[in-house]
Amino acid sequence: MITHFNHFKLFLFATVLSATTIGLAQETRPNILVVLCDDLGYADVGFNGSTDIITPELDKLAKNGSIFTSAYVAHPFCGPSRSAIMTGRYPHLTGTAYNLLHNSSENDDDNMGIPVEETYMAKVLQKAGYYTSAIGKWHLGSAPKFHPNKRGFDNFYGFLGGGHDYFPHEYNKTYDAQMQSGNKNIRDYVFPMEHNGKPANETEYITDGFSREASNDIRIAAKKKQPFFIYLAYNAPHVPLQAKNEDMAKFANIEDKDRRTYAAMVYAVDRGVGKIVETLKETNQLDNTLIVFLSDNGGNFDHGASNYPLKGTKGDTWEGGYRVPMFFHWPKKIKKEQRFDFPVSSLDFYPTFTNLAKAKLPEGKKLDGKNIMDDVLQNTEPYKDDLIYSLRYREGYNDVGARLGDWKITRMGNEPWSLHNITKDIGEKKNLAGRYPERLKEMIARTEEWTKSFVKPLWYYSVKDKELWESGQMPNYEATFEVDKLVDSPYHK
Repeated sequence: MITHFNHFKLFLFATVLSATTIGLAQETRPNILVVLCDDLGYADVGFNGSTDIITPELDKLAKNGSIFTSAYVAHPFCGPSRSAIMTGRYPHLTGTAYNLLHNSSENDDDNMGIPVEETYMAKVLQKAGYYTSAIGKWHLGSAPKFHPNKRGFDNFYGFLGGGHDYFPHEYNKTYDAQMQSGNKNIRDYVFPMEHNGKPANETEYITDGFSREASNDIRIAAKKKQPFFIYLAYNAPHVPLQAKNEDMAKFANIEDKDRRTYAAMVYAVDRGVGKIVETLKETNQLDNTLIVFLSDNGGNFDHGASNYPLKGTKGDTWEGGYRVPMFFHWPKKIKKEQRFDFPVSSLDFYPTFTNLAKAKLPEGKKLDGKNIMDDVLQNTEPYKDDLIYSLRYREGYNDVGARLGDWKITRMGNEPWSLHNITKDIGEKKNLAGRYPERLKEMIARTEEWTKSFVKPLWYYSVKDKELWESGQMPNYEATFEVDKLVDSPYHK
C-alpha cells in the first residue's frame, strides 16, 4: 500500500528529475555565433584556396569543423540577403528584394524596412532564453519599429545603413563639420556608431571595434549563464576600401592597391575572429559554440575581390554572385576536417538554429529553408529533390539561377538559358542545354512556379525601377521564362 508519504516522495523525485532534465537540456543547447562578412569573395580566404590573402584564424576554425563548398545565400546582394537570413524566407516573398537606398527616416510611418509581421530568428531565440546581440551592419530598416532592439536583439552595436567608413577620427570629423554647416542630408557612411539607439564614441578601426563588442557580449552571456546568439555582421571588406597601415604592410607583395587594401580588410576580420575565439576559450564556451562563417553575397571584382573559380561577381546569378565561402565549427558536435559538398542555403539557418535552441516557432510561421544539422553530421544531401533559387530584378528584366543536385540553370538578362553540371563545371563554361533540353525545361518550369508566390516589392532601388513596375513592364516573368529560344550552344540541335 502506497502511503501519503510515499506519494510525496514520488512527487518530489519526479519534480527533481524534471528540473534536472530541463537543466541538462539547457546546458546542451549550443551558443550560436554567426560571423557575416560583406562582399567577401569565394576565393579570398585560405580555407577556400586563397594564395595571396592569409586568414590563419579562419583557416584553423574551418579545418577543425566542416567546410561547405556549395553554400548559397538567397540573393546576390546585401539587403535582400540579410532579410532572408533574419526571416528564413526568400526576400521576394516578403517584398524585400531590393536594397534599401539609404537610411529610412526616424518616423514609424516609414515602411522602408522588413515587415514587422515577419518574426525574426533572433526574436524566437530570445524567447527561448538566449541572450541575443547584433553587431555591425544592419541594413534592414532604421525607423524605430525596424530597429534591432525591436526585432529580437537584447543588444545592438553598429550602424543602421548599408555601409560605413572605417576610421572614427576621420568620419566623426566629417559628420561634425556637416552638422555644424546645417546639412540635413548627411551621408550615412559617416554617422556615429550607435549602441542601443544612442550614439557611441567609437575610437577604434570599426572592424576591431565590432570584434571587441562581440567579445564583450560573450562575457556578458557567460555572467548571465545564458546561451547566446550573436549576429556579428562585419561591413568588411565592403567599400570604401580602407585599411590599417599595419595590416596593409602584411600584403606589400600585392601590387594592385585595391587588392592589397581589400586583403588587409579581410585580414582585420581574421584577426578579430582570433580574439573572439580566445574569449570563448577564456569563458569555457568554445566547445559548445556553433560558429558559422560566411559572406552575404559574392565578392565584387571591381573592388579587389576574387570569386575564382566561379563565374560572375556580386549581383549576378552566375555562381560568383551568390555562392559564398562558409564553414561550421562546433567541437562538441562536428568532427574535424569535414567537407560538405552538397548545396545548402543561408535560409537553412532559421530552422536549424531554432531547432538547436529547442525554440518554439510562431504559429503559422513559414520558412523556405531546412534544418540541415543532421545532414551535416551524417554527410547526407538535404536538397536532394528541391531547388535552391536566386532571382535579381534589374531594369526591365530578371537574372535567374537555380540549382538541383549536380545541375544549375542560369539566365542573365536577355541571354539564352544555360544548363551546367555544376559539380564538374564549377566555372559554368560548358552549356549543356542543347544536350539535355528536357532537364532544362523542367528546371525552368519549377523556377517559374516558385515566382508565382512573389509579392510586389515594398520599395525600389531607383525611380526608374519604380516606373517600370508601375507601368507593368516589370516583373516581366513571361519573357524571363520563355523557352522557345533555349540555348546558344554547340550541343543545340
